[in-house]
Amino acid sequence: MNDYELIDNTQDRQYEFHIGEMTPYIEYIKTKNGQIHLTHTEVPSKLKGKGIGSRLVEKTLRDIERQRLELVPLCPFVAGYIKRHPEWKRIVMQGINIE
Repeated sequence: MNDYELIDNTQDRQYEFHIGEMTPYIEYIKTKNGQIHLTHTEVPSKLKGKGIGSRLVEKTLRDIERQRLELVPLCPFVAGYIKRHPEWKRIVMQGINIE
């Protein structure tokens, strides 16, 4: 499996991979009080089922943790990833329940 470079595209407010001509991404909103809201994940149909979305989420969560931001996972795909990998609940904003 390829190890794609995570790009924080601050202009478009999204984390992304560049895979050939395709760009899987996670849209975000950063607040002034240290929170990041992940709102939508998109993986081009030609790349679906290859684990690229999960790798994108994992690398995004690592970057969020590195920045010491509090995560608000509004995107169902991201919330599902955290549900399957509960160790990431450590960066989820207190009071948000992922079940």
